[in-house]
Amino acid sequence: MARKDSTGDLFADLPPELPATAPPAPPAAPGGVPASAGEDDDSVLLHDSAARDYLEYAIAVVKGRALPDVKDGLKPVQRRVLYAMRELGLSATAKPVKSARVVGDVIGKYHPHGDTSAYDAMVRVAQPFMLRYPLVDGQGNFGSRDGDNAAAMRYTEARLTPIAELLLAELGEGTVDFQPNYDGSFDEPAFLPARLPFVLLNGASGIAVGMATEIPAHNLREVAAAAIHKIEQPAAGLAELLQHLPAPDYPGGGQIISPASDIAAAYASGRGSLRVRARYVVEELARGAWQVVFHELPPGVSSAKVLSEVGALLNPQPKAGKKVVEQSAAQLKTLLASQLERARDESGKDDDVRLVFEPTSSRIDRQDFVALLLAHTSLETSVPINLVAVGIDGRPCQKPLVDLIGEWCTFRLKTVYRRTAFRLQKADDRIHILEGRHIVFLNIDEV
Repeated sequence: MARKDSTGDLFADLPPELPATAPPAPPAAPGGVPASAGEDDDSVLLHDSAARDYLEYAIAVVKGRALPDVKDGLKPVQRRVLYAMRELGLSATAKPVKSARVVGDVIGKYHPHGDTSAYDAMVRVAQPFMLRYPLVDGQGNFGSRDGDNAAAMRYTEARLTPIAELLLAELGEGTVDFQPNYDGSFDEPAFLPARLPFVLLNGASGIAVGMATEIPAHNLREVAAAAIHKIEQPAAGLAELLQHLPAPDYPGGGQIISPASDIAAAYASGRGSLRVRARYVVEELARGAWQVVFHELPPGVSSAKVLSEVGALLNPQPKAGKKVVEQSAAQLKTLLASQLERARDESGKDDDVRLVFEPTSSRIDRQDFVALLLAHTSLETSVPINLVAVGIDGRPCQKPLVDLIGEWCTFRLKTVYRRTAFRLQKADDRIHILEGRHIVFLNIDEV
């Protein structure tokens, strides 16, 4: 029969344990009495103990740290950050407070780990180049897509964004279960009553033990339309959902150039790869000159990374153990130097991304110039898709798009039912009081 364990129901599908080989008998002590006589018989084999302990650790990482939940699209630390900010009254209209105050509440009440993990989680959900729809409104230096770190938590301030209300608004209406925190002194929600499938809106990225996830972000209107269609037509398949949700929509922009068949295959299996290209315009200058300006980059690509790659192409280095540069690298250097005059980063307050490339001559073919840059830098790159999440049954696994939306719809319908039942009970309680007051009023003299 299936083995049970306190770590959850992930063990339900495991094969029955094989009978362990009996340990050798302990050596006999002088007098013929076994050396272990009188000792505790609860000993276990080392490899059995190591296997059990590592499996428990793996499940804790998978379900409690690295993977998002289908219900609200959040990892536990992100959920605790948002809930702590709600408890502090940091709504979108409230005055922001120091991030250190939020982190202190998170690690003191709900997340007994280092302050760095809690602050890094809050910084990530506040970065618009990481999340399609940021959940925290950060005031101060919250990092950049070039890899700059956020300022220390004592310098920055934060509050919730308006869209975070879609996650938190119905918490006090009996919509979700609460569970004790790590020491039982407070209660925290097991998940948030998300009014939209945030697992698709903002996506997720994480590495667990034995599995990883890479869920891309999507457009809010398209996700909402697909969810509505799935609720109205529970038997809807992938082809119908793709009419409403055709492709990902990355937070930093970029143009998906993969064919529709590749996108559909990735959504059908839950795993795939898409080619994403930076968006650019050709700006006309005086006396017939022109320059190419990239204003949207693929996910995970920064201006600093592209300029670094261009510098490496123009100044190739010999490989390890070699004394001379390879002929292919030298030829590429000559070709790029003959076409590229200057590359610079003009990103700033007015433009989040503005990467400028000037050709050596205005007579160079524009399409060939752009193609050279796209072919040898990260301006065109492959972006993985790996739809792994913790389902409504508590099991982490890879899910196709239909299952992701379908499970969220099931969760949302249950949430709405619980919210309606809570409101009905509240109305019944109020009616009961009013009926009593009505009886008192009709019999005021006797009262």
